[in-house]
Amino acid sequence: MPLRLDIKKKLSARSDRVKCVDFHPTEPWTLSALYSGNIFIWDYNNQTLVKQLEVCDLPVRCAKFVTRKQWIVTASDDMHVRMFNYNSLEKVHEIEAHNDYIRCVAVHPTMPYLLSCSDDMSIKLWDWDKNWQNTHVFEGHAHYVMMVQWNPKDSMIFASCSLDRSIKVWGVAGNSTSAHFSMTGHQRGVNCVEYAPSGDKPYLISGSDDRTVKIWDYQTHNCIQTLSGHSNNVSSALFHPTLPIILTGSEDNTVRIWHGATYRLEATLNYFLERVWSLAVLKGSNAAAIGYDEGTVVIKLGSEEPVVSMHSGKMIWARGNEIQTANLKLLDEAGSVADGERLPLSVKEMGSAEIFPQYIAHHPNGRLFAVCGDGEFVIYTAQALRNKSFGQALEFVWGHSGAYATRDNNGKVTVFQDFKESFSFKPPFVVEEIFGGRLIGVRGGEFICFYDWTEYRLVRRIDVVPKLVIWSEDGANVVLACADSFYLLKHDRDAVQAALLGGATIDEDGLEVAFELVSDISDKVVSGTWVGECFVYVSHAQRLICLVAGSQETIAHLDRLQYLLGYMPEQSKLYLTDKEMNVTQQTLHLALIEYQSAIMRKDFASAEGFFKQLPDTLHNRVARFLENQDYLAEALEISKDDEHRFELATQLGKLQMAADIIVSISSQANAIPPRGKWKQLGDVCLEQGDFSLAKRCFSESKDLSALFLLQTACGDAAGLAETAKLAQAGGIANIAVLCFFLLGDVRAALDVLVGANRLPEAAFFSRTYCPSALPDLVKQWKADLGSVNQAVAESLANPADNAVLFPDIDLTMAAEKAFRSRAEKRPPAAADYIKEKEWLSMDVMDEIKSLGADAFAAKIMSGPGGVPAATPPPTAAQPPPPAAPAPAPAPAPAP
Repeated sequence: MPLRLDIKKKLSARSDRVKCVDFHPTEPWTLSALYSGNIFIWDYNNQTLVKQLEVCDLPVRCAKFVTRKQWIVTASDDMHVRMFNYNSLEKVHEIEAHNDYIRCVAVHPTMPYLLSCSDDMSIKLWDWDKNWQNTHVFEGHAHYVMMVQWNPKDSMIFASCSLDRSIKVWGVAGNSTSAHFSMTGHQRGVNCVEYAPSGDKPYLISGSDDRTVKIWDYQTHNCIQTLSGHSNNVSSALFHPTLPIILTGSEDNTVRIWHGATYRLEATLNYFLERVWSLAVLKGSNAAAIGYDEGTVVIKLGSEEPVVSMHSGKMIWARGNEIQTANLKLLDEAGSVADGERLPLSVKEMGSAEIFPQYIAHHPNGRLFAVCGDGEFVIYTAQALRNKSFGQALEFVWGHSGAYATRDNNGKVTVFQDFKESFSFKPPFVVEEIFGGRLIGVRGGEFICFYDWTEYRLVRRIDVVPKLVIWSEDGANVVLACADSFYLLKHDRDAVQAALLGGATIDEDGLEVAFELVSDISDKVVSGTWVGECFVYVSHAQRLICLVAGSQETIAHLDRLQYLLGYMPEQSKLYLTDKEMNVTQQTLHLALIEYQSAIMRKDFASAEGFFKQLPDTLHNRVARFLENQDYLAEALEISKDDEHRFELATQLGKLQMAADIIVSISSQANAIPPRGKWKQLGDVCLEQGDFSLAKRCFSESKDLSALFLLQTACGDAAGLAETAKLAQAGGIANIAVLCFFLLGDVRAALDVLVGANRLPEAAFFSRTYCPSALPDLVKQWKADLGSVNQAVAESLANPADNAVLFPDIDLTMAAEKAFRSRAEKRPPAAADYIKEKEWLSMDVMDEIKSLGADAFAAKIMSGPGGVPAATPPPTAAQPPPPAAPAPAPAPAPAP
């Protein structure tokens, strides 16, 4: 049976003919060498072109990353090898390497060596630490040398292939430049050669113009397998570094995927971009890159999720066909490994599985585990790798009681009890996936059906398409994780039994009482587990989240994609792993989960008991939880975090307590003055009418705008004067001017404008309210403006020199004196506003003209409603207005 190998396209980028592709080992980059003479770097995660560079006018046949030097090395038909810095795209070095087209370069994994091969039938070794000295020239092929590759198991050995139909193996140690041995068997020229990247198999793979792919044992020099199927020249062939597959590309426009152990053809890919010229894979990843006549494609083969299972602290996982185990209970409890840091595992080799594992899961009691892959399943004992049972299966799942179910290629589901077949059934729809747990989940195209483990009986059909089904240990709750959201349902087993005993009719939707929707959460679940009544999961945003009765709480932000292994209550630890099997832990106290569950049930007596079991370090977290549940007073009582206590006290209206908390924060060592908190508290005090505390808050926060508002509203002249001084000292001219103006100190307001070098505004302000200062101000303004434009400066009129242009300037100054005298001797009180506002409509110039300067001053001093000091003089007779001119005579009529 075939491998379960989902293939997803991550990048499809059209371009000129791509002769070579390569992966960057850490960045999500694919390098493409083009026949047009350019190189492109694509980001296959974002499907964008990151960088491009014109190398030469002739084809670039090979390009490789040299990440330890941050280089790209290129080989082209102008017979040159070039090195570029892939960050700046600057050329680092260039050498004329051969006398003919250069077909391939190979970078040594650790040493400063570069191999190049050419149509001049030679292979050259270059040492970049010796100023790119050509240290060896290897000759022996009788035709174009198409490719060279280093041996990953012996770094001093490399292999080459040629159109002379041979494969040769060479060494760089010593001074010998002769081939160690040759292997022949292809009927036509050999285009590509590659070593098996790992494992114990001493294999080489080659592809030829005879349309075949051959697997060679380079120890015995024998061909052990020939793969046939391509209908044109084979241009590229390689072993995948993590999956048990072989990839081959051909000029027949296809990429073929072969099983690495059985050599069975698993899949044929055709992305309709014409001929395939190059393939590349990335160690530690399931990605593969393909270079075509018309562009570059990056695909993802299968899942990168680790094949691992954990039960009661015992982990079992697969690396290739090898099964490994570790016991988390044996970790040094006295160790200082913090949450999120990698745990030092003591790994034990169990042996090699008979099949390639794509799924591993423990039996519910932990004494057995199952491996599924290659269309088969094997059940092993967990202590030693002893075969307990096996069979044919595309999928395998465990039930809660130890029963298990399998699915075959035809969609038939078979249930086993005590390792013996109990019953089987084929649902009336196309089965896409099955899930284990309290019930057998069988997913179709648009829904999932749950069946009983004891007999073929539909329990419930639910119209969602989950990718994960995660049951709680007691079977009372289940999560259906779909593509963009997940559903939390409650399963009522007793109601199902009662309905069946009552003779309920089961239609195509099953029993409605079986499940009840508890919540629908818009979040993507990568993996999850149940801890009591709490669902803990890793989200697509790489956050570890705890869900209690519909309330979400973030436990940790993860620095990379990780997968939940499980929870160990005796250690209060969650365990996670990444795809490289780096295991980390996160603390999650069971008492905290029980406490939160009790609060959600409003069982406060039980909650109090659980709270007593919690360490003080969790009190702040409990307080946050209580705040989310609107228990603000209880959260304030529990919280030890001053920042949080301030927020809670403010929300509860305990303003004086909030002020005391700010003082406490300020007294801490190296504390930054919390002006923002004083401002926040002041706004709340203003809303609630506590003006005294508001004034203190705004003073502490230096919020002069708020102080101005508060002092003007309260008629606080002394406070306003202080605010004016603070604003003037702080350079806040607008507030300072307003404060002095409202206090009646127009001279001080004018000084603020002058000090801020706002001379035009100062001049106009002086003309209206302080004309006695106008001559000096205009003089300053003219001097300042003259440094910019002398002609404009000369156009300014000064009352000291041009009094005729300032009519009644003397009366204006008398009015200024009268108002200033009253402000100094008898300033109006805020309580007299009703009377004082009568003067807001006074035309000062008309009034002083009609009364005279002395009488006007007496009236201003007496205030509104007062008796003037002197009888106003009689109004001077006004000259009559000029007579209107006589109309012009009408023109005579035309003759």
